[in-house]
Amino acid sequence: MTIELWTSVDRYVEAALIEPDPVLDAALEASAAAGLPQIQVSASQGKFLHLLARIRGAASILELGTLGAYSTIWLARGLPPGGRLITLELDPKHASVAKENLRRAELADKVEVQVGKALELLPELKQKGQGPFDFVFIDADKQNLAEYFGWAMELSTKGSVIVVDNVVRKGAVLDEQSTDANVQGVRRLNDKLKQLTTVRATTIQTVGSKGYDGFTLALVD
Repeated sequence: MTIELWTSVDRYVEAALIEPDPVLDAALEASAAAGLPQIQVSASQGKFLHLLARIRGAASILELGTLGAYSTIWLARGLPPGGRLITLELDPKHASVAKENLRRAELADKVEVQVGKALELLPELKQKGQGPFDFVFIDADKQNLAEYFGWAMELSTKGSVIVVDNVVRKGAVLDEQSTDANVQGVRRLNDKLKQLTTVRATTIQTVGSKGYDGFTLALVD
């Protein structure tokens, strides 16, 4: 099996189950035109996040890693009336593109884009009394996943759902001797999850147009 096959299946699923969406297409086009890395979730993954947020009934969502706001749009569309989403982005250029994409999607009134290092912004959210968040999506740098998850817990409550993306790394997560900081970041997250008694978590491997990877799904107990 190859990525060509996985991509073909993704295209089939998208054609069958995801309606054409000019707003999402425009967000992808604007991100590409601005030179942003093409590492956003796929359409199927975006809809999966949207459905998870709706299943949870999430009225408050926290996202780490905005990029061009493609996943942000999917998540924000799952909010009920009066719901809010805060998304954290390190790169000011990415944040600028994201804000324009959110404006075009008519979601600027529901989404707040904060710019800076997540490990500096997260304590500020706590200090300002933001949260608890019903749903957290972590799609930022992988080196700090354990720390990000710790803050996600601080900003969550019983019943909150936390999703962490890109945690299989084409299977490299198996290599405990890896010198890749991203792999070691995932392994440290898993070590942390082993120790937590107030979280139930599992990891699901995925294949598709984005290659071979996976996500961790956690429920705060």
